[in-house]
Amino acid sequence: MNETMLALLGFATVIAIIVLLLRNVTVPALAFVGVSTVTTAILVLTGTFTIKEMGDFIAAGVADVHSTAALFIFSVLFFGIMNDVGLFDRIINALMKKVGTNVVGVAVMTCIIAMIGHLDGGGASTFLITIPAMLPVYKRLKMRPTTLLLICVTAMGVMNLLPWGGPTMRSASVLGIEANDLWIQLMPMQAVGIVIALVTAFVWGNIEKRRGAGVNSTLVIDYGDSDDTGVSQEQKNELARPQFFWVNLILTLVVILALVFVKIPSYCTFMIGCVIALFVNYPGAKMQNKIIKSHSSTGLMMASTILAAGVFLGVLEQSGIMNHMANVLASFIPTSMGRFLPIIIGVLSVPLTLLFCTDSYFYGLLPVLISVGDAFGVDPAHTAIAMVVCRNCATFISPVVPATFLGVGLAGVEIKDHIKNSFFWIWGVSICCLISGLLLGVIVL
Repeated sequence: MNETMLALLGFATVIAIIVLLLRNVTVPALAFVGVSTVTTAILVLTGTFTIKEMGDFIAAGVADVHSTAALFIFSVLFFGIMNDVGLFDRIINALMKKVGTNVVGVAVMTCIIAMIGHLDGGGASTFLITIPAMLPVYKRLKMRPTTLLLICVTAMGVMNLLPWGGPTMRSASVLGIEANDLWIQLMPMQAVGIVIALVTAFVWGNIEKRRGAGVNSTLVIDYGDSDDTGVSQEQKNELARPQFFWVNLILTLVVILALVFVKIPSYCTFMIGCVIALFVNYPGAKMQNKIIKSHSSTGLMMASTILAAGVFLGVLEQSGIMNHMANVLASFIPTSMGRFLPIIIGVLSVPLTLLFCTDSYFYGLLPVLISVGDAFGVDPAHTAIAMVVCRNCATFISPVVPATFLGVGLAGVEIKDHIKNSFFWIWGVSICCLISGLLLGVIVL
């Protein structure tokens, strides 16, 4: 099978998965595995790869995401324990005193927490810091969890431009310059993006307010797997541990700080946190078993989805199909439009983010487009900046980014609902950042 056919097969695979997810035909895990299996069968039957090679690709893809799956399992358990013991109730009450019933204030606070949480450049840790802290407040005020996710991903997309963030480092390595030098060039666009993220929180806070959200709201909101309305007050009282409030608060803060500053796998941090939390709050094997079982369904569902996404990424990325997809896309740029390459790729970045994982986007598509731009005298840095800034806006709505599943799982939101709610808004944010880059002279045609 030639490169063009492989690219077309890749596009068909990605589009099939997106359609299945958006039309709610099946759960994400089955969509990823089912479509990937069909693609694998085609590749083997056409003699493109052997069964062993495809097996190796899949194993490599799963290996790339297994740490995220482990992270989700133990983070869900840890924050579930903290919710059971009543830690978040005390914190929420304190937050509510600060912002009262101000729905807009809660939305803006969400944005600020996400920005601070993303200073380490890690999408998973930001979701783990922001969503468990803010989701109970959203429930209390009857604000939609999809709004929480939209505000989070907008703030994270802007902060992900920091020089130690993955996309900026990848772009700089392709350009052969220091990540800090690239960041200094794009900093004005990031500043505009921060303002847009805060405006996003303000606007969507007002949207929620107009819908009737508030402390005495009668709105009925579906909180999915995160909904705890089925837990009786008696059960809450049985599991509450108010006498250990300060112990649990310190433990939670230590876990969060360790995520940012301690260079060990994040899932290991949560494993240790879970051990301490269970021993302190629920001594005895019987009670510990009960607590673990009560949170197992959410952890198993999302961990299986993340591992299934690894199968999908292994089939397309490890086989090189995503690179062929990048080459095909680049070939469609008309010669007469060559000097407008940064604008073209900037406008298309958000839709492309749904098709390409981070590595294939920057290591596959970017070098090809730089070569195309060279023929028209386009500065490679300008192409890279357009790609990294505009693409970053949509990083955490993409179904080919494992951290996205962590976010939707924590918020109890279906990924199709997250994409539907966020896509066009995020696309607009991306284009606003691109326009700011043109007006501020960061990108020159």
